[in-house]
Amino acid sequence: MDFTFLLLIVALAAMLFFTTSRSRKQQRAAAQFREGLQPGVEVMTQSGMVGVVVAVDADRQIVRIESSDGHITDWVMPAVKEIPAQFATPVPDDSDDTDSSELTEQEGSGSTIGPDVIDVPDDISGLDSAESGGRDQEARKDDDTDGK
Repeated sequence: MDFTFLLLIVALAAMLFFTTSRSRKQQRAAAQFREGLQPGVEVMTQSGMVGVVVAVDADRQIVRIESSDGHITDWVMPAVKEIPAQFATPVPDDSDDTDSSELTEQEGSGSTIGPDVIDVPDDISGLDSAESGGRDQEARKDDDTDGK
């Protein structure tokens, strides 16, 4: 038998082993998370709904979840997973790090912002380029002699 063929078989077996061991580890972690579910824990369903656990029925494998709009729905336990960090509700910071001496009021805006924050207007009427762009378009219309 050829040595390279034997080496290829060993490499494929090793790849299969490492792939399945990683997925088993993920399945164990998910099962452990579901076993520790209790009311008040924020979760995400496999379909992407984010909510807070209201009740857990371990015998029937049912989790009752309340969504942000107040609707309560029942989900089978395997459909519930730990919420990824990017979708988690941020915990409000009780300490106010903003020093009131750092705040400045921009003239004419009526808003108080920090020195490193750019104040963007709600509409483009306050932007200089919008005003000049409109005048340029009007000038082009006046100069148009073709009637187009």
